[in-house]
Amino acid sequence: MNKFLYFLLVSILFCSCSSYQKALKSDDVAVKYAEAEKKYDAKKYNKAIRLFEQMAPAFRGKPQSEKMFYMYAQSYYKTEQYYLAGYQFESFVSSYPKSEKVEEAGYLEGKSYSMLSPSYSLDQVDTVKAIDKLQTFIDTYPNSTYLPEANAALKKLTDKLEKKYFEIAKQYNTISDHKAALVALDNFISDYPGTPFKESALFYRFDSAYKLAINSIPSKMEDRLKNAKVAYNNLIKFKENTTYKEKADDMLARIEKDLKQFSK
Repeated sequence: MNKFLYFLLVSILFCSCSSYQKALKSDDVAVKYAEAEKKYDAKKYNKAIRLFEQMAPAFRGKPQSEKMFYMYAQSYYKTEQYYLAGYQFESFVSSYPKSEKVEEAGYLEGKSYSMLSPSYSLDQVDTVKAIDKLQTFIDTYPNSTYLPEANAALKKLTDKLEKKYFEIAKQYNTISDHKAALVALDNFISDYPGTPFKESALFYRFDSAYKLAINSIPSKMEDRLKNAKVAYNNLIKFKENTTYKEKADDMLARIEKDLKQFSK
């Protein structure tokens, strides 16, 4: 009985492989489609992809093309080939704007590109593209069931991009180019007023203003000390109990002490 079951399973597997190989070699698009759909339903996405790749050029405009291109995009997504998935979902949205699947495809287009977003320290071209795609989806489908996931993905990407730009601006402070730091941090705070990095940006802006002031020549020191004091006030106004308060207060004490020499 065990031998019988073994040979039965082998026969089924052989027939399955045989039908797949025949479909790959066939010139009949209907044969390829039927086999590709079977592999897709069985979650054998890589095998389905090989058939979809063969069919795609000749399949546009055919009655089943909408379903085929949806499965094609999904197969890339399921196998984590996100560049190709994003491209195929983008193409699907453009080609089938009245499809019942267009909303889902629009979301998965943005999600695919978001999965390509690298660490904040690397080039953020894919992050910017993902943000654009997800924002377009949110604007187009404000009542979508995918909206919570889309908003969460968008926030994660936006935070990453803001961290990238914050670290670039902060770097000027790190290398003691305080004039450049003031400009870069001002631009960052202006461009991203709601950023979670605003407290840190305000502190490093104060730190740069402070260091620029205390290291100034006498003729420029008073104005720069006053500017640093304004930067301190901006930090405290934003968050009175800032995590930087102890250090900032020590710096303020030095500013107040140095300003006294100009009031005599």
